[in-house]
Amino acid sequence: MLVLFRNPILQSHPLGLEAVHQRIKDVTTVLSDLRKRGDPTRKRMEYMDVLKKDLCTYYSYNEFLLTKFIEMFPLSELIAFLESNEVSRPITIRTNSLKTKRRDLAQALITRGVNLDPLGKWTKVGLVVYDSPVPVGATPEYLAGHYMIQGASSFLPVMALAPQAGERILDMCAAPGGKTTYIAQLMKNSGLIFVNDVNKARLKSVVGNLHRMGISNTVVSNYDGRSFPAIMGNFSRVLLDAPCSGTGVIAKDPSVKTNKDETDIAHCSHMQKELILAAIDSCNALATNGGYIVYCTCSVMVEENEEVVNYALRKRNVKLVETGLEFGVEGFHRYRQYRFHPSMKLTRRFYPHTHNMDGFYVAKLKKFSNQIPKPDLDDEMESDEGIGSESGPFSDNEITKDTSGEKPLIASKKRPNDDGAEEIPKKKTKQAANKKKSDSSKSDKGTKISMQKLKKYQKRKKKPGAIVRPLTGLSEKKRNINAYLAKKTDNKKPSQPKSKPKRKATPGDETTPTKPVQTKPKPKNRSVRKDKAHGKTKKSTKSRKNEKQLKE
Repeated sequence: MLVLFRNPILQSHPLGLEAVHQRIKDVTTVLSDLRKRGDPTRKRMEYMDVLKKDLCTYYSYNEFLLTKFIEMFPLSELIAFLESNEVSRPITIRTNSLKTKRRDLAQALITRGVNLDPLGKWTKVGLVVYDSPVPVGATPEYLAGHYMIQGASSFLPVMALAPQAGERILDMCAAPGGKTTYIAQLMKNSGLIFVNDVNKARLKSVVGNLHRMGISNTVVSNYDGRSFPAIMGNFSRVLLDAPCSGTGVIAKDPSVKTNKDETDIAHCSHMQKELILAAIDSCNALATNGGYIVYCTCSVMVEENEEVVNYALRKRNVKLVETGLEFGVEGFHRYRQYRFHPSMKLTRRFYPHTHNMDGFYVAKLKKFSNQIPKPDLDDEMESDEGIGSESGPFSDNEITKDTSGEKPLIASKKRPNDDGAEEIPKKKTKQAANKKKSDSSKSDKGTKISMQKLKKYQKRKKKPGAIVRPLTGLSEKKRNINAYLAKKTDNKKPSQPKSKPKRKATPGDETTPTKPVQTKPKPKNRSVRKDKAHGKTKKSTKSRKNEKQLKE
């Protein structure tokens, strides 16, 4: 075997697709047992580089996305994942229990020649359609609203949300309305559902599906989800199907293979973090049997799933709870350079090669307090810059604790006298001033803002649709900056002369008494004006007489 894999595997010249596929198989078998089957002169990295290039050419992925999948899956599972993305998922439909039963719907479709089966034991409303002589979206049952064409993975977040009758629920990113109609179905058309989506064009399909399915407890809105807590709140449960990179639905959209790169993943992750905080803020922790948020994406990337949920755990008073789903792979709590909260095992991952459905991620959060926790210590250090330093109020003093358990006393350093006796500090006013400064610094600890924090606040405020809470001490910071700029402009102004020339009185001046001003008529002879041709002033008649007298 060693001779067999020495030359043909690592050859560099281009091959056909069949030869590339064969080399992928050979390299995977070698990497499964590198000590026995590998070439001792070759390293594992060389085999991995060849495998990566071959997988990129055979399955048409870009290098960034394929490296992410290689890091996530073992080699045997990686090939199965890539193969499953090349095969389309089976068509699944969901029975509308508001209008019919699954048994009656299945019987009606079988009579039309549709070949179908129940979706699985985990759902009572799902059906898998294998073959149909007529389009599934054009049957009389579909037009009557007896079922909805919906992916099997889209059932899962609604099942995890577990809505109850009479509750007030928000679907933050609702289009095209499959999950919304399922929520209304479980609530038996009671309570109130707020259906929101940022894309106005996609809301048309939501409204159409709501009318067709007979849903009557919904309110449709068109807002950016990040600004929703300022518009409306006090929801019992919130469902957030966040916009993502779509790495779990490559079978539906093959353009994801080449379009997505690192910037796209980072942009999606940033938006998802803002959306999940808005979803948590929209939920009411004091709601009876409520206070739940379900976060889901159709992506398999850790940056869009576990990292976003872990961010929410740090920024808000929430905890992860059981999703209530019977199957699925546990979420990562340790992944390469990431270390997440141990409760991340409660989240669920779904893969196309193991569950025969689109790649999906579901996490269920429970909000236990409506208060927003204080920022991290790093943010506090930025805002408290300069307090407690050597130049601060305690630079020349020592803090000693009182034995009675009261507030700490500020004791000044005592200097020994020449005679050896301890001398009382000369100026008591300095000690009192220091006490006042320390008290004011403690009281203003939360109001001081650093320039770095102010710039971050201004950047966040410029984002479209962003709702930013005002910073404490912002107005004071602005006043200090304006005062500094005013002083700077005053110093730059030129010094004005002490004696100002007297201003002539004008007829409209109220301070000086108005006197009739005698205006002399202009002389007809324009002797004073310059001659335009020669540029010289014409001499007056008096000056001419004087010159004649001097000559005589």
